[in-house]
Amino acid sequence: MVETSKLVAMVESAEGGGRLAAKGGEADGGVGGADESVVFLDLWRQTKIPAPFVWPRADVLLSSSSAAREEELDVPTVDLGAALRGADGMCHAAVQVAAACASHGFFQVIGHGVAPALARAALDGAAGFFRLPLATKQRARRAPGTVTGYTTAHADRFVANLPWKETLSFSHRHQAGSGGNNVADYFASTLGNEFKPLGDVYQAYCEAMEEVSLAIMAVLGESLGLGSGYYREFFADSSSIMRCNYYPACPEPERTLGTGPHCDPSALTVLLQDGDVDGLQVLVGGSWRPVRPKPGALVVNIGDTFMALTNGRYKSCMHRAVVHRERERRSLAFFLCPREDRVVRPPGAGAGVERRLYPDFTWADLMSFTQRHYRADTRTLDAFACWLRPPACSGAAPPPSSSPPTATPTV
Repeated sequence: MVETSKLVAMVESAEGGGRLAAKGGEADGGVGGADESVVFLDLWRQTKIPAPFVWPRADVLLSSSSAAREEELDVPTVDLGAALRGADGMCHAAVQVAAACASHGFFQVIGHGVAPALARAALDGAAGFFRLPLATKQRARRAPGTVTGYTTAHADRFVANLPWKETLSFSHRHQAGSGGNNVADYFASTLGNEFKPLGDVYQAYCEAMEEVSLAIMAVLGESLGLGSGYYREFFADSSSIMRCNYYPACPEPERTLGTGPHCDPSALTVLLQDGDVDGLQVLVGGSWRPVRPKPGALVVNIGDTFMALTNGRYKSCMHRAVVHRERERRSLAFFLCPREDRVVRPPGAGAGVERRLYPDFTWADLMSFTQRHYRADTRTLDAFACWLRPPACSGAAPPPSSSPPTATPTV
């Protein structure tokens, strides 16, 4: 078994941030070279998980009720195709999402039009990428303070409560009429020309996810009485993030998490889960409730940005990902975000109709806040508001700092 101090130092060295230290002391220096791939391979083959991956017991407990442990969260299944085909379908879908978004913010969609072959190719592409040698994956290593690139356990950002996973994230920008292939170009320029075919797969998948997201926005607009075009127009020039997740089998799943409890700071998350291996859980009524994969369905949840757009009417809910002792898990998450400089404010703001819960902000400001300064939780927007307006608040959010937070990774 690899010594914990050596293992932790190896994560620090390979991630390039020089920011990960074992609890209670400094990480050993000078580890690297020929041992890199072996140590990282051993990370997922430990008989006991290293200390930085151990989460507080309160975070990993399933629930206080044994009955709730097997009770799947009741989320509606929305037929997106029917909603777009006619008024009756749209009305039914709007009622479904309104009820879900006013409580926990989760629902599933079918009839979304994503070709099964494309979804399969995207999942298989992720599986193939995470099987690559570390040196190859590290060509896309994420730079500190950014959201794009490859990382193991988010060790470039956090010093404890590390997630038991690997991720590859990249940006997708709407490029109407430009003929650009920003995702495909990213794969070729970052990983090498031999990865352009994989980049083409994800280019097509991101474009499909953008169409699905805008269709969901049409339903959300109808559900709020704004019409189907209101949010479609707001997000028409979106700047979104795509993330491939790999959760290896874990020797002590009861002591760690694949992704810690958090709310997504983005506007909307569209999740594709691979096969029948569950992992997504949502905190409802004090209990963690699973949202299990359904063949052909996509899981959708509201993020903090959309909660701000509705002035708190629709909820961004705490969720997490658990890992399994003998089964690995993969998922693809598409985070719909506004253009970086677009101002986020609820419709009719300034008319004095209702008290504003959150100030105007841009997606660039919120992304910077959650990447550099704050642990994403149910109070992210409140803390963010105080960060934007410090004279009006005191002590709600930490000041900007160059040191990495002990935090839950988000987008």
